[in-house]
Amino acid sequence: MMGVRRPLTVVGFYAPDSDSGGTRRWERWRPTLSLMQHPDRIVDRLELLIAPDQQADAADLLIDIASISPETTVVVTPMHLARPWDFDAVYSALYDFSQSLHGDFELLVHVTTAPQLAQVALFALTAGRFLPGRLLQTSPGEGHHRPGWLEIDLAPSHYPQIAARHVAANQDAVHHLRCGMTTQHGGFNQLTTALAQVSVASDAPILLTGPAGAGKRELATRIAELKRDRGLVTGPLVTVTCGALGTGEQAMETLFGRAAGQGSGTTGQRAGLLRSAAGGVVFIDDVDELPSAAQAMLLRTLDTGSYLPVGANEPVASHFHLICGTSQDLDARVKARQFRHELLARIDIWRYSLPSLKARVEDIPLYVDATLARRAERRGQRVVMEKRARETFLAFAMAPTTAWSSGFRDLSAAVERMATLAPSGRITADLVSEEIDRLKARWGEHVPDTEPDWVDKLMGERAAELDRFDRVQLADVLIVCRASKSLSAAGRTLFAASRARRTSKNDSDRLRKYLARFGLSWADVAK
Repeated sequence: MMGVRRPLTVVGFYAPDSDSGGTRRWERWRPTLSLMQHPDRIVDRLELLIAPDQQADAADLLIDIASISPETTVVVTPMHLARPWDFDAVYSALYDFSQSLHGDFELLVHVTTAPQLAQVALFALTAGRFLPGRLLQTSPGEGHHRPGWLEIDLAPSHYPQIAARHVAANQDAVHHLRCGMTTQHGGFNQLTTALAQVSVASDAPILLTGPAGAGKRELATRIAELKRDRGLVTGPLVTVTCGALGTGEQAMETLFGRAAGQGSGTTGQRAGLLRSAAGGVVFIDDVDELPSAAQAMLLRTLDTGSYLPVGANEPVASHFHLICGTSQDLDARVKARQFRHELLARIDIWRYSLPSLKARVEDIPLYVDATLARRAERRGQRVVMEKRARETFLAFAMAPTTAWSSGFRDLSAAVERMATLAPSGRITADLVSEEIDRLKARWGEHVPDTEPDWVDKLMGERAAELDRFDRVQLADVLIVCRASKSLSAAGRTLFAASRARRTSKNDSDRLRKYLARFGLSWADVAK
């Protein structure tokens, strides 16, 4: 049984240049009149939006519609777009009109005759379902064909290919932020997925926190590259290292510039870092060290879009995307009155805390490979690690007692040194041993206390029943457990090699069963 046809309402603008009458009005295509020339699409109601001063000119159009489609009711609605170049005004007028449409009918929004900004507003209102219908595009017929009629439904479900492209584009962005690595760390996966979306969809400040060497500077560079690839910025990435700014007027000049004839006995003008970043991205590293006066001027810049160079009377307009990095607790700094709470509120729109290298040990093999690959691309020279050398280095690098006091900076530098010294492009076991000794010497004071008597403390008299092999292995497992925040984190560290070979399926369960062999639980061994 066929359903009852819902009456069809079309909303469209009167276009004086193409809809008007005249002696040859039946010999040319008139877009609004063409709506009535489709026998299979009967228009029951036409909501015709006309500027008040054009209503008299539309008289011929109304007569012609009545002559070829007497079943169509035409409702003329005065639409005065006082500022057709002002999108806010155009959108507001059309939004108000959309609220006047009521009833059960099929709706088509005819965009062909609308002014340019009105077309954009109609698109937005239809996509937002304020005009609950489909867009309609008409065109002249060719030869003996009747005029064209194209309906466009903006419902996302109707465009799976477009949706798939959006998903693919977001995956590319995430891959870029991860430096091309397929990270094994669940938290970092979630962080980069969210950050990829925010980097493209928002121009609000981004705050990257985390320990020294967590990769904040490199991630900021990747965000800037992503924004530039998407056409969101056109200017450069300018990095500001607060520790190198100095204090007082020197810091203000470096950041905000100096007016001609001001400061240091010179008449020269200094542009400043923020002006050189116009249209680009500014990364302020160690923002917690930004001097107080610079904090106040940066706050003004973010609030008003302008700042005052040193000695200037007139503000300088400034537009850039801001990323800040810190390894300090800014909330604690605010409480200690060492950082302006108003500035923290402005830069803390999107906050992401990066995990340390020691929290991402499962990613170390991937990072080593990625570092060698980037070096080969940069220098045109491929360097590989011999199997035994790789096993030795990864065992050291992923051990819970390895300090990595400067995080990824230390790891990147270690790989770079070994690759530079590699004879014939091969990193040998001897090179790895030398590098490990070099790192240990640098970190001597950072080696943690491993408390070798943990086995005795936890197992009591039962410890005497352990074979020496089991005792040494259990002691190492306990060191990892006490250095980890959770059972799953400890499992990822202990079974990282198996994870890399994809032979480890459930690290938590595997560790739980191992501890149970000795009558221990996670609650017993966790710090």
